[in-house]
Amino acid sequence: MQNLGICGAVRGRKPKTTIPDEAAARPADLVERDFTAYQPNQLWVADLTYVATWRGFVYVAFVIGVFSRMIVSWRVSSPR
Repeated sequence: MQNLGICGAVRGRKPKTTIPDEAAARPADLVERDFTAYQPNQLWVADLTYVATWRGFVYVAFVIGVFSRMIVSWRVSSPR
């Protein structure tokens, strides 16, 4: 498509959900960007995202074991 100079149509507008504060304090990098583990339960990482549903947004949080790359725990919550 890029070679032909065309692109897909985007309908509607994308909601702006995050406005970063550049002056805010950042959390410490405790693993120094080394996301490797040599045994189970040595390092877990977390991810938080939101999902659009028919009733509005819900937040989904995951805890993932770095060694096995499997979800250790998860939780879904509404914003209210």
